[in-house]
Amino acid sequence: MPTLELPRCRLTYDVTGAGPPVVQLHGLLSDQAANTAGGLDLASALTGHRTVRYDARGHGRSAAEPVAEDWAWPRLAGDLLHLLDAVAPGEPVHGIGPSMGAATLLHAALAEPRRFRSLTLCVPSTAWGSRRDQAGTYRRSADLVERHGLEAYLRAGRAAVRPPAVADRPAHPPRVDPGLLPAVLRGAAGTDLPPVDELSRIGVPVLVLAWSGDATHPLSTAEALRAALPGDGLHVAGTPAELAEWPRRCAAFVRAVEVGRQAGPAV
Repeated sequence: MPTLELPRCRLTYDVTGAGPPVVQLHGLLSDQAANTAGGLDLASALTGHRTVRYDARGHGRSAAEPVAEDWAWPRLAGDLLHLLDAVAPGEPVHGIGPSMGAATLLHAALAEPRRFRSLTLCVPSTAWGSRRDQAGTYRRSADLVERHGLEAYLRAGRAAVRPPAVADRPAHPPRVDPGLLPAVLRGAAGTDLPPVDELSRIGVPVLVLAWSGDATHPLSTAEALRAALPGDGLHVAGTPAELAEWPRRCAAFVRAVEVGRQAGPAV
């Protein structure tokens, strides 16, 4: 697999297909393999595109050092932009990502708005007012791993109620080395989405995909993003069958953006 060396990390990625570029990200403590197993390989229905998939620093096949600040979302956005410079120089891309991946895309689109043709934001996480409680959970989890080990953390996680949309999907352990896990969790605790008034600077079409029954990815965040960003697409999955529709919805959205771009502005 190709890799990209960056400060304190090595990103592992792959590129498949040909055509306008698409980049797919993943969520916190996940990776591309877990995305596929969990029904979140949203680029799987796209044809006629060059698709870039990668594991974020310290996740899956990508290496990192245990520096908590490196998992702040603006830093992860910088990783993404460096990767795009390497694999799609000068080309605007369609960005797709769940949770941490959605947050990374938002920060990247604000930093370099011309880099993106569209954004598909999937299960956006706690943000703004709801972030404080989640940050506390992440910090307590980091302490638990350090004091009692990975198995204690996994036991605590088994008690959590899973969203109905993924009830038929197998849960997966963290795709992060246990030695990195406390730093990754503390990095997540110390970051947030951009302020809502800044999001209005994002001028590309946006599709928001959410699911119900998940306090870590509340509908309130998805609804706030939908109101603040261009576009009119918000789909909420409450069952596995509705989740299974997401790759098709994502592909239709990206195709519509491409058609609109090729047609040009109305005169």
